[in-house]
Amino acid sequence: MKFKKVDLSFQSCTSEYKDASVVLFSSPMDATTSFRPGTRFAGNAIRVDSFGVEWYSPYRDMDLKDYHTCDIGDLELPIGDVEKALDVIYKTVRRILKDEKKPMMIGGEHLVTYPVIRALTEKYSDLHIIHLDAHTDLRDEFFGRKLSHATVIRRCHDLLGDGRIHQFGIRSGDKSEFQWAASGHTELRRFDLEGLEKTVKSLIGKPVYVTIDLDVLDPSVFPGTGTPEAGGITYKELLGAIDQFSRLDRLVGADIVELAPMLDASGASTAAAAKTLREMILLLHQ
Repeated sequence: MKFKKVDLSFQSCTSEYKDASVVLFSSPMDATTSFRPGTRFAGNAIRVDSFGVEWYSPYRDMDLKDYHTCDIGDLELPIGDVEKALDVIYKTVRRILKDEKKPMMIGGEHLVTYPVIRALTEKYSDLHIIHLDAHTDLRDEFFGRKLSHATVIRRCHDLLGDGRIHQFGIRSGDKSEFQWAASGHTELRRFDLEGLEKTVKSLIGKPVYVTIDLDVLDPSVFPGTGTPEAGGITYKELLGAIDQFSRLDRLVGADIVELAPMLDASGASTAAAAKTLREMILLLHQ
């Protein structure tokens, strides 16, 4: 498996693979999307939109051009074959980790997080996940499928066990999912990000993966997603969460998922996703 930079990259992420410490890729899959599809188009929409986003982050006081990031583009995923598509993502991340680099993924539906966690747990036996989302994603199956965007965090729990998944912003899900979380399986904060600072402090010294389902944002801020859920956080609150993530001393990877760019003709959702991606790449370089 050989990786190389793509011609259309995100901003200044044009380093050669061998030189990069962070590897950006997108997983264009929305095979189990249950409402409005379109997340497979997120990666390149963000790349195009990134030309309108500054390389310098005043929030981090860091500039993307000062760091080595390789953008290897969209993975070639077999359309319609969920298991094989997930295996491609898993093997990609396993190679990135073998080469001592950090993965930064653009989804795609949220199920694409599962194979990343599968690869990371092989390297980090004590891995923790911080999960920002509108939805619990804790069903054991959905429409008869064990592998679904609605079961992804439950499948991650299968790998990690109790006490290592920390969920914030959750405001939608089946009653049984909330009950399952409350029984000690995950740390779940309803509606907002209260308590995130305390959680981050507790994870100092531990390997942490951050997964941001962008529908954690209120649809008045971010309408371009397949399952918009009213009552979400503001973009300033998301930036505050990213400030908290900057305190993590072992951030081993991250993703942003569930942008469906065609569902927001204004382009505002794609712009928000591109800015979020810039901030997360810079955090991985800290």
